[in-house]
Amino acid sequence: MSRELQDSNPADQTPGFYLDSFGFTERPFTLVPDPAFLYWSDQHKRAFSVLEFGILSRAPITLITGAVGCGKTTLLRQLLKHIESDSVVGLISNAQGGRGELIQWVLHALGVKFDPDAGYVSQFQVLQDFLIKTYAEGRRVVLIFDEAQNLSQDSLEELRMLTTINSNKDELIQLVLVGQQELRDMIKRPELRQLAQRIAASFHLRPLSEQATSEFIAHRLRVAGGTGDEIDENAKILIYEVSQGIPRLVNQICDMALLYAWSADTTVADAKIVQSVIDDGVFFGAEIASGEAAQ
Repeated sequence: MSRELQDSNPADQTPGFYLDSFGFTERPFTLVPDPAFLYWSDQHKRAFSVLEFGILSRAPITLITGAVGCGKTTLLRQLLKHIESDSVVGLISNAQGGRGELIQWVLHALGVKFDPDAGYVSQFQVLQDFLIKTYAEGRRVVLIFDEAQNLSQDSLEELRMLTTINSNKDELIQLVLVGQQELRDMIKRPELRQLAQRIAASFHLRPLSEQATSEFIAHRLRVAGGTGDEIDENAKILIYEVSQGIPRLVNQICDMALLYAWSADTTVADAKIVQSVIDDGVFFGAEIASGEAAQ
């Protein structure tokens, strides 16, 4: 690298990194889900339409699946901004445990007070009373499970039982299940056919195409205050090849490519720079991208 870092204070380098050199107001390729950077590919538009349809149509269960890093959590963040303000929304990530523990996850997520020492039947009654009371107030209850592939088969069956709590023709609680391909495979098992029958809306989010990957990169560069050309077209082609269009992996390699370009005193990351990132082994995701894209 041509830029001399040894004589400078690392603390002085850390806040800006390459931002000033490229004219960015913020890093365009962080790994934190941020709806402000959401790129509306055709896949993401369809997935979000399914999420919205599920909520507005009062579907008992809405299912969204996809490979790791394809933007499912970012879509959830966007969905939360569009749900009616008077709705009661519970968001649960990485819930695990057996039958009795799941009901406690649900009560905690919905902000319902309960006795943790009470038995399952008592806790279920507390939840049912809350759902009936909320429905009587004219409000809906939406329970969202992110990383739902971590739920056991028994837990998924228990969730189905929650959707049987109803009042006349209306659902008292709506479930949104979001997870990886394993979740979809699990729900297809004969033992969970009753759960599958309650899923009124579903979508499987796939990696971006080559064209969409190029547009995704340019979009994030522009949102961060750039022109969209800070990574050139040949570099974008190579980025697609090694990331297989998985957004999280695209972010990883683009971030490092900009860092390498900055260290080389250039304002454009070309294919040679991207190849250096790959050759240096700092892009760990290259080894797993092909496996994720095949799902």
